[in-house]
Amino acid sequence: MTSVITGDIIRSRQENPETWITNLKSALSFLSSDNSRWEIYRGDSFQIEIADISKSFLAAVYLKACIKTIKGLDVRLAIGIGNKTYEGKDVTESNGDAFVFSGETLESLKKEKQNLRIKTNNPELDKELNLYFKLALVSMDHWTVNSAEVIKLSIENPKALQQELAELIGTKQDAISKRQKRAGLEHILELNQMYQQKLNGL
Repeated sequence: MTSVITGDIIRSRQENPETWITNLKSALSFLSSDNSRWEIYRGDSFQIEIADISKSFLAAVYLKACIKTIKGLDVRLAIGIGNKTYEGKDVTESNGDAFVFSGETLESLKKEKQNLRIKTNNPELDKELNLYFKLALVSMDHWTVNSAEVIKLSIENPKALQQELAELIGTKQDAISKRQKRAGLEHILELNQMYQQKLNGL
C-alpha cells in the first residue's frame, strides 16, 4: 500500500513561475530525495508518492505551508491511498488505486472549491477524515506568510525548541510561540496523530 499526493497551485498565473517553482521543488525534494518519486507537470501541477502512508497528511500540510510562504498563492491537494499495481520510470507513469484515487479527487476539488481531501478504499473513513480536513482548512486556508513559514520550519525541524527555530529566522522565541499558536500547529499535530491511528485500520 502506498500514498500519492496530487496537487496544483492556485492563482499560479498571477505570479511569475520563478517565484514559486523553486519553493515547490525544494518542498518535494525535502519529502523525497528520490526525484523519480515526484514530478511537476502541466506547468503548475505536481504529483509525489509517499511510500509511508502514515506520513501523507503531514506531507500535504508541509506542501501547503511551503506554497503559502508566497503571498497570494495557495495549493489544492488530493491524497490517494491504495495499492500500486505498476511501477513506472516516473511517478506519473505508475498506476494503481492510490494514483487513480489521487487524480480523481483533485478533479473533484476544483469543482467543490475545497483545498484538501483524501480518498481510500474505505468510504466511511474518507467521510470522517475529510470532515476533519474541512475543519482544519478553516485555519490553514487563512495562514499568513509568517504562519506558513513557522509551520514549514516546525515540520522541517520537529525536535527543535522554539528558541532554536527563532534563531533560524532571526526572531524571538515568543514570536515563534505566537505564530505556532496562530497557525494552529498543536491542533495539526494532534490531527496527524489521529490520522496515523485511523490508517492503521486500512
